[in-house]
Amino acid sequence: MLDFLAENNLCGQAILRIVSCGNAIIAELLRLSEFIPAVFRFKDRADLQKYGDIIFDFSYFKGPELCESKLEAKPELQDLDEEFRENNIEIVTRFYLAFQSVHKYIVDLNRYLDDLNEGVYIQQTLETVLLNEDGKQLLCEALYLYGVMLLVIDQKIEGEVRERMLVSYYRYSAARSSADSNMDDICKLLRSTGYSSQPGSKRPPNYPESYFRRVPINEAFISMVIGRLRSDDIYNQVSAYPLPEHRSTALATQAAMLYVTLYFEPAILHTHQAKMREIVDKYFPDNWVISIYMGITVNLADAWDPYKAAKTALNNTLDLSNVREQSSRYATVSERVHTQVQQFLKEGYLREEMVLDNIPRLLNCLRDCNVAIRWLMLHTADSAYDPNNKRLRQIKDQILTDSKYNPKILFQLLLDTAQFEFILKEMFKQMLSEKQAKWEHYKKEGSERMTELADVFSGVKPLTRVEKNENLQAWFREISKQILSLNYDDSTAAGRKTVQLIQALEEVQEFHQLESNLQVCQFLADTRKFLHQMIRTINIKEEVLITMQIVGDLSFAWQLIDSFTSIMQESIRVNPSMVTKLRATFLKVDPKQLLEDGIRKELVKRVAFALHKGLIFNPRAKPSELMPKLKELGATMDGFHRSFEYIQDYVNIYGLKIWQEEVSRIINYNVEQECNNFLRTKIQDWQSMYQSTHIPIPKFTPVDESVTFIGRLCREILRITDPKMTCHIDQLNTWYDMKTHQEVTSSRLFSEIQTTLGTFGLNGLDRLLCFMIVKELQNFLSMFQKIILRDRTVQDTLKTLMNAVSPLKSIVANSNKIYFSAIAKTQKIWTAYLEAIMKVGQMQILRQQIANELNYSCRFDSKHLAAALENLNKALLADIEAHYQDPSLPYPKEDNTLLYEITAYLEAAGIHNPLNKIYITTKRLPYFPIVNFLFLIAQLPKLQYNKNLGMVCRKPADPVDWPPLVLGLLTLLKQFHSRYTEQFLALIGQFIRSTVEQCTSQKIPEMPADVVGALLFLEDYVRYTKLPRRVAEAHVPNFIFDEFRTVL
Repeated sequence: MLDFLAENNLCGQAILRIVSCGNAIIAELLRLSEFIPAVFRFKDRADLQKYGDIIFDFSYFKGPELCESKLEAKPELQDLDEEFRENNIEIVTRFYLAFQSVHKYIVDLNRYLDDLNEGVYIQQTLETVLLNEDGKQLLCEALYLYGVMLLVIDQKIEGEVRERMLVSYYRYSAARSSADSNMDDICKLLRSTGYSSQPGSKRPPNYPESYFRRVPINEAFISMVIGRLRSDDIYNQVSAYPLPEHRSTALATQAAMLYVTLYFEPAILHTHQAKMREIVDKYFPDNWVISIYMGITVNLADAWDPYKAAKTALNNTLDLSNVREQSSRYATVSERVHTQVQQFLKEGYLREEMVLDNIPRLLNCLRDCNVAIRWLMLHTADSAYDPNNKRLRQIKDQILTDSKYNPKILFQLLLDTAQFEFILKEMFKQMLSEKQAKWEHYKKEGSERMTELADVFSGVKPLTRVEKNENLQAWFREISKQILSLNYDDSTAAGRKTVQLIQALEEVQEFHQLESNLQVCQFLADTRKFLHQMIRTINIKEEVLITMQIVGDLSFAWQLIDSFTSIMQESIRVNPSMVTKLRATFLKVDPKQLLEDGIRKELVKRVAFALHKGLIFNPRAKPSELMPKLKELGATMDGFHRSFEYIQDYVNIYGLKIWQEEVSRIINYNVEQECNNFLRTKIQDWQSMYQSTHIPIPKFTPVDESVTFIGRLCREILRITDPKMTCHIDQLNTWYDMKTHQEVTSSRLFSEIQTTLGTFGLNGLDRLLCFMIVKELQNFLSMFQKIILRDRTVQDTLKTLMNAVSPLKSIVANSNKIYFSAIAKTQKIWTAYLEAIMKVGQMQILRQQIANELNYSCRFDSKHLAAALENLNKALLADIEAHYQDPSLPYPKEDNTLLYEITAYLEAAGIHNPLNKIYITTKRLPYFPIVNFLFLIAQLPKLQYNKNLGMVCRKPADPVDWPPLVLGLLTLLKQFHSRYTEQFLALIGQFIRSTVEQCTSQKIPEMPADVVGALLFLEDYVRYTKLPRRVAEAHVPNFIFDEFRTVL
């Protein structure tokens, strides 16, 4: 008959595909359960208040129109709804696809069963498939996996959360309009069951059987699967556990499958007492805590409590005398086998000969160890006992007492067993790989010894002093031929024949009185030894490795092992060589990697906490706590850094590489989270390239409006350099208090940040400032619309002024009156305007300082990188300029990421000018140049020129700081078309010419202060933008600039 799993056997391939999908679906569900957006849980009252009106459970389906109309009535809710959709549609879709896969799985399984019944697969029926060994396993697994999916979903993704996700998906996707969507069926299957995995929660009535019945399944199929699981050893596991006391462990996988599938036929649990007794006697006579899938544990004492037949059947097992007996037995066994294993692990004990002679004894020890570990780990696990259940508490206390449970001793047994198992496996693998070569070698050696003995008895070797004996000569030659004729491929016959040859060699020594010649005796003994080795070697079988693999299965502890983490860490701290045993326990993990990961986890935890705690500021503190706290944090970080330098040679890891990678990851993650505040579509943890489930970066509760330490640092810098309170002196790169004239901070601040947080910290601060500037510019545009374009009075004033100053090349007659009349009429708008402009200017000054510090440290620490970047930048710009002059020359294509990537490098090295950056996209704004011009000349009377300091604030009560004002205006104009800047500069030029003309005609000898201010603005504008002087001279005659310089 055709092999059931052959590629051309459609029946076998179909069920194999279904089962493969089942395992993949469970893996995806477990993976996704770690990424449930917290907002769907409504655990936080703030989330409930914010999103309660846009996240619905299944009550939404009773009146979707009503819910949607409520949203449409409030534009702010619509906006929030749209933002929520953009942020969550990807993860919600992924959850929906997983839920859909569960529904599709059971539909596919039902279709397969229908096809079997209808004879679609020729010569195959449900009965014949269950008679086949592979078919029986796959059909049992298919039903079991569906049950596991449902249990995993309910345990890991609460019912209310599922409903909210499904409704969100329905609302945000095209599913509602798709005719072939099976949304209704998925919702019916996965609607809330009322179950909660929280400790102390009550179990809903008829749970989980009513949940399992939501999609009907062929009853005959369920009954036959349960029948097979009850009666057969479907995986032939008993052969790996020949001892009767190990039987429940041998059948543990099958027991878990039976536990799940019984919920599909709950009548057995309720009323079939005989069947339940049979099940308990076979599978659960000495155990009641089981692992149903990858470490998900269930306590039958609790799970079967609502079912009469099941509960009654289990009473014998849960009887306190039985609990005491089992606990004491495993205490004794674990003590005995631990002593044995420690003996085996002594250096030089496990030699090849010893292993080959004692395979059954060693395997029995391994079985005892693993069975004891399994029983003790499962039956003492905290997760298996509800602390609110008195009976379960009693059982657990009984076990802890009678088994003399000590988690450290159990963990030590686990490690020693794993080490023992690992050594045995490695030895067997080595022996298996060399088996044939060694066998042939022993055969050759044995045959040659016999040939040499034949020669000895031929009498041709005079030195041996052995008399010639033709019979013995012929006999030994025959034995040599017999040894050579042994066939490796026919191990059974070869083994039998080898035993006969050994007996023959023993007899020949006895009957022919050959003991008198020591040389002959030695040859015979050597040959017997080689033949013995051949027997040992032929007994090295792969079945032993398979048995060890089955016996050493630790999947039941997939989750329980986490409870031993603190013991592992403590053990390594006390004895670093423990890492080798840990390697054996978690074989796939390289011990060096395990150590490195542990170091990384500890580093991330400590550094993240130090950054969080070290950068919390009191906004009322005078002077600011910024510098002292940075110095203190710098000392802490330096301590960590030095530790890594010291330990890297001792533990043979790249300490500084780990330091750089992890600290940069922490800082970049915190910057990303802080920048999320400014993004509509936020980067979730599961999308972040910096966050990791393996070595997670901890999140801390915010202490103010900032989400992370980088936000607090940035806002503290902005607070102490506030242009309303401080004055920035450009030449000194220093901020002074406007009232006290005391130094507030200087460029040393950024050196300190560089020392404390490194390049990543400065870079992150710069990135955050970019987001803040974008936000400020967007707010500015909204404000411009509101206070200028929607105010009729302001617009009329601007129109009148525009008419008066046209054309811009002319001189405005009676200029003072015209300008100051326009300023007076628009006075109310300038306060908000000034604040917005100075905020942008302040952040641009900070970005310049950061760029200077980054560039300085890059040139100092990485001069080759700095030089390479500068040259590449110049070369690229030259090529791009050449392309614009001659389009036939090359230019990076749209899909070429070179320009984007080089920009990131240049910004990290401080080789960029923040003032040239375009932060936002803009549309045409009417009156924009003249509004900015009016704004500037409205601020000039508040400032005065100082020969040493330049333009400074006239009265601290009416604060204006010149550098942020200039840079803010410059940045704002940069966001628009260059013709706006042209008009703006032309208006300033016209203002200077007209005022100077009026002064000349009125014979005022001194240059007015406002003209000095306007000329200084033009000078600074040219200096900051690095444009040629002719840009300013195009609007102001040279003689005015010459006279202005005499004033300076």
